[in-house]
Amino acid sequence: MTGAQAAAQAASHVEVSGCWIRAMPASVPSSGYFTLKNDSDAPATLTGVATPAFGMAMLHRTESNGSTSTMVAIDAAEVPAHGELVFAPKGYHVMLEQPVKPPVPGSRIEMTFGFADGSHARATCDVKPAAYAGQPAQ
Repeated sequence: MTGAQAAAQAASHVEVSGCWIRAMPASVPSSGYFTLKNDSDAPATLTGVATPAFGMAMLHRTESNGSTSTMVAIDAAEVPAHGELVFAPKGYHVMLEQPVKPPVPGSRIEMTFGFADGSHARATCDVKPAAYAGQPAQ
């Protein structure tokens, strides 16, 4: 088995669903949301996201402290064994900066999700208007 075949096999235990990106003007970061479902017997650790549509994609989490909320950059997020991890507004999200061109609602953007074991999963994400509040990820 080649390295590419091994990585493809390893990624088959994590499925990405409900992926969408909030369209913002080029001068303002956009954000990405999705659900990761892990069908394996071991946790899967998401370590990064990449897309050719943006120069930077960073994992973040919103932390609330009373009446204030702040975004905190994180190095990784764990998807539990036989479980899921939801990236949603006011929680985990991907900050997307330096767009190649401003994202347009109705378009679609490819994203690649990298895991600590070297595997990857891919998804096509719908671009939604800035005012879109999101739907519960499926």
